[in-house]
Amino acid sequence: MGKAIYIACTGPHSGKSVVSVGLMNMLLGKAQNIAYYKPITNSENDNHIQTILSYFTLPLKYPDLNVCTWDKAIAQWESNTREALLDLVIQKFRRLSDKHDFTIVEGSDYLGEGAPFEFELNVQIAKNLQAPVILVSSAERKTAAQVSASLLASLHNFDAHKVHVLAVIINKTPPGQRDAIENILKAKLPANLLISIIEEDINLSSPTLAEVLEDTGGELLFGKEELANHADYFLIGAMQVPDFLNYLQKNALVITPGDRGDIILSVLQANLSASYPKVAGIILTAGQSPQPSVLKLISGLKTVAPIISVGTETFPTCTKIAAIRSKITPGDTQKIQLAIHTFNQAVDVAELERSINTGKATGITPRMFQYQLTTWAAREKKRIVLPEGTDERILRAAAKLVAANLVEVTLFGLETDIRARAKQLDIELDIDKIHIIDPASDPNFNDFADTLYKLRKHKGLTPEAARDLMMDSSYFATMMVYKGLADGMVSGAVNTTQHTIKPALQFIKTAPGVSLVSSVFLMCLPDRVCVFGDCAVNPNPTAEELAEIAIASASTAVRFGVDAKIAMLSYSSGTSGTGKDVEKVKLATEIVRKNRPDLQIEGPIQYDAAIDPAIAKLKMPGSGVAGQANVLIFPELDSGNNIYKAVQRETGAVAIGPILQGLKKPVNDLSRGCTVDDVFNTVIITAIQSQDLST
Repeated sequence: MGKAIYIACTGPHSGKSVVSVGLMNMLLGKAQNIAYYKPITNSENDNHIQTILSYFTLPLKYPDLNVCTWDKAIAQWESNTREALLDLVIQKFRRLSDKHDFTIVEGSDYLGEGAPFEFELNVQIAKNLQAPVILVSSAERKTAAQVSASLLASLHNFDAHKVHVLAVIINKTPPGQRDAIENILKAKLPANLLISIIEEDINLSSPTLAEVLEDTGGELLFGKEELANHADYFLIGAMQVPDFLNYLQKNALVITPGDRGDIILSVLQANLSASYPKVAGIILTAGQSPQPSVLKLISGLKTVAPIISVGTETFPTCTKIAAIRSKITPGDTQKIQLAIHTFNQAVDVAELERSINTGKATGITPRMFQYQLTTWAAREKKRIVLPEGTDERILRAAAKLVAANLVEVTLFGLETDIRARAKQLDIELDIDKIHIIDPASDPNFNDFADTLYKLRKHKGLTPEAARDLMMDSSYFATMMVYKGLADGMVSGAVNTTQHTIKPALQFIKTAPGVSLVSSVFLMCLPDRVCVFGDCAVNPNPTAEELAEIAIASASTAVRFGVDAKIAMLSYSSGTSGTGKDVEKVKLATEIVRKNRPDLQIEGPIQYDAAIDPAIAKLKMPGSGVAGQANVLIFPELDSGNNIYKAVQRETGAVAIGPILQGLKKPVNDLSRGCTVDDVFNTVIITAIQSQDLST
């Protein structure tokens, strides 16, 4: 039976979903095929199963991951047909475990009646699946002694059934109680039990406006596009506007009678002002609607926070909203990423990995690859400068990087502009944790211009021209890298490739022993990671240059965990064709074999024979690379650039790059069609490259 872990909880609203999301993210970086299984749910269409499937893009179908709802399960349990229920649970589990390296099994939610039966059912499922348990308990509204007593009782029951509990996670720990809970648990729980404590986070517990709308049964008047806003707390709008504005805080949900047009308009105006924090939305109580003139004014605004009308009075409305239990939903990417970050911060991931012991996986999947990248980047924080500081994609990627604490980010622009832009786009960017530089007024400007003049005066550059060039963000950012004020630079979301890399070619120059700069894309395909080169820099390389590109690309592949098998692409495979272009590829292949006999390489070879084992058997039988190639070297830029884009668009692959090879210090380019994830991944790659250069 396949390896598995069972996530169980001691009661309702434990925050178990944070653990399952964090665990899934962790294990997808370590095992090639991970399955998720939640046999007993509270509804026919379980929200958390949908969240796991959609966020992690698991190739699984809902019916295969679920057996029945809790109502049906308890009916079978009480009618002495529990064996049939367990048989079905085990049967579906085996179907998953036979096809996957590891399975995460999530227990039931304790939201229905019959808690003793429910606990017994979870114990029996874990026992029959031979799965060790991670036990999750909530410390919400509990003392340290109460948390300890609940856990000890649960551990005793699992132990009585010979079910191994390898870790306990205490969730929703109130501020100030962490040490008390940790001390009492370490004193009373077994020494070999991994104990993790997750402190209460308002950003995880706060409901979205979509949840508020659903739970209150209200009517949405405006702001459909902003229903993902989180309401961290609510504020009753009953006082005069000047006093009321003093109480506005970030992500406030304002609750006010519908006839308070003054409060409504002041909230909307404050939401547009850089001087006030962004609000979550407005609840209009007592079934009252704003005056027609107020409605007319609101309808003309381009962006409006959600405005919801409810029939209840203000006090019962507040009570109902306060009782909402927020969920992690499929579309709430921000909350999912926060859950993953929270899990990684609170849990000793390395120790948990050793306890679970997923075994050795073969190959590398895109999820494993991206997990490894973030792990490597986190080992040594590097300073990365992003000169296109007001671009939306750059700001969103910067927010993710800062939240994950992976790199030190420097943005170019005015702080007031970046703050306003982030607020306008509703980006949770902690400005205090980044560096913001305005090149024109930076104290290093004169020194940078003088350095550039000295480096390029032999090319006819004048001091005046050097100052003009230093006003260019690409030149200023590259000079920061040259001077050691930044470890790497990433640009190209707005600027062209030539504009981005030209300064680096002029004065950072190539590393010792390297004669040209080239590029690769790390192509995260649905089932593997490949390296494509050169797709961005060298238009028509010679055979010697092509050989150098192949060797550099293989080194890049190995550095990032890909066991390099090089295919030198051409329109001919083996000896099937002739011509000038084929001969160039053939010569390049021979040069690589001579200079690096340790590398696995095949060429010339066609793309289909390089990646498809069935075609490889027909066209190049006996080749150790054909059909298995993962480093694909294109003969010229035209084919390389078009094919990487075709593969990206047609397969949905994540294309990280272009990653520049051969420079003394890392400068990397972005495609102008890049996504937030492209920026995020390229920055991480750049940080890892700078780590290598500093060792």
